[in-house]
Amino acid sequence: MFGQVLVGVKGAGDLASGTIHRLHRAGFTVVATELPQPLALRRTVAFAEAIYSDTIEIEELTGVCVKTLDETRAALAKRQVPVLVDPEGDLLRALGPTAIIDATLAKHPTGVRLSDARVVLALGPGFEAGVDAHAVIETNRGHNLGRVYLSGCAEADTGVPGDIAGFTSERLLRAPTDGPLMAQHAIADLVQAGEIIATVGETPMVAQISGVLRGLVHDGLVVRQNMKVGDIDPRARREHCFSISDKSRAIAGGVLEALLYLLGDMSGIFSGEDGPC
Repeated sequence: MFGQVLVGVKGAGDLASGTIHRLHRAGFTVVATELPQPLALRRTVAFAEAIYSDTIEIEELTGVCVKTLDETRAALAKRQVPVLVDPEGDLLRALGPTAIIDATLAKHPTGVRLSDARVVLALGPGFEAGVDAHAVIETNRGHNLGRVYLSGCAEADTGVPGDIAGFTSERLLRAPTDGPLMAQHAIADLVQAGEIIATVGETPMVAQISGVLRGLVHDGLVVRQNMKVGDIDPRARREHCFSISDKSRAIAGGVLEALLYLLGDMSGIFSGEDGPC
């Protein structure tokens, strides 16, 4: 039904990838763009990883790294997700997508304009519906997660990660200094509090809590001090490292709802919500 509707997703981290997966399952044609060196933490469920490994499969959907518009069209013909290095969005605009989704979670506009597509959506804080995008999707854990705002903004960024099993900031791994990150553990490893997860330059990066290493940036990436580079899940379920998260699915549901409404398929049914700003 929606196979002729091309959706471009700017960003291919784990939350973006949940959206990409749901839209593909719903019948949309989807293409993703990324940075030359993606910073995704949950790389096992992020189509951004295709930039490093050429291909990645997430819940039976294959993402492939492509470099040209012809390669992009060939991947789409195979019902794959093409992932382009296209930080400025030039190639994406050349494809003429019906909808563009800013899923970078940058917390500020990244150059996508309302005029770039018939429907423009944005995930999370830093965007105003009706100004930066036609609709904004809530990404903050809690009662409003996945809500669609047709005016206003998503909830402000608190700087504190969502609570999982009683842990918030302790779950995060932050670079202790500037330099290249060299991993001593792989995603899905069980780790203990006090254990060295990686080194940045010569400085060890130590786990604050025990659990499963759910995310870690790509080995060898040059990082900055205090940059978020990984996370530990205290629930210690290894299988969670290889499936789309509950948060990602909730956000994806909001994106699908907004896209259907703004394309006219739910006109007169959904009235939308006003955001906090």
